[in-house]
Amino acid sequence: MKGKKVKEETEKKEEKKEEKKVEKKPVKKLEAGVQGIVHIAETDLDGSKKVAHALLKIKGIGHATAKAVVQRAGINPNEILGKLTEEQLKKLEEVVLNLHKYNMPAHLLNRPVDPLTGETKHLVASELTITHRADIDFMKKIRCYKGIRHELGLPVRGQRTRSSFRTGMLVGVTKGAQKQAAQQPAKTGEKAAAPQAQQPAQAKAQAPQPKAQTKPEAKKEEK
Repeated sequence: MKGKKVKEETEKKEEKKEEKKVEKKPVKKLEAGVQGIVHIAETDLDGSKKVAHALLKIKGIGHATAKAVVQRAGINPNEILGKLTEEQLKKLEEVVLNLHKYNMPAHLLNRPVDPLTGETKHLVASELTITHRADIDFMKKIRCYKGIRHELGLPVRGQRTRSSFRTGMLVGVTKGAQKQAAQQPAKTGEKAAAPQAQQPAQAKAQAPQPKAQTKPEAKKEEK
């Protein structure tokens, strides 16, 4: 009886798994005249989304900057991205790539003062990743505190490392395990030394001891 119940349960589970595999998400049907994918700033954006929401996929563009880009480009933020004309898309891309040229407040720019040139910039997409790596390599080269922390793979901004950023084999509370590991080799050494000490004692016990001579025998030998 138990075997039959187990088989039935396994069969039901397999059927549920098959049903889940068959179920697929409904495919979004695009309206006529709507582009499915729009390429802006080296990234493919979803054309079925609103302009302000679709721009968030670009690296270096957040919610505030996306709203500012749409305003500078003169586009309705609730307009669907795929419905925009080619001229509007070109204008949008131009604003995204040259955001610092459109009287943008400094707190919305990700590079207000370049350390080498002193210019105000807003980096986007691959340019942002390249400059980020270059900045870290420069800090490593001049051997500043942040550069050394980057080399060691440790947090740079003063975070505590007692409970976080712990990597490697010794993660968690391992004091008890370390003590046991240290005690085990000592115990094994003691056990190995004990049999060696017992062997000579056993040999002495097994060796035949000479018999003590009695007094009359000793007198005969004197005569």
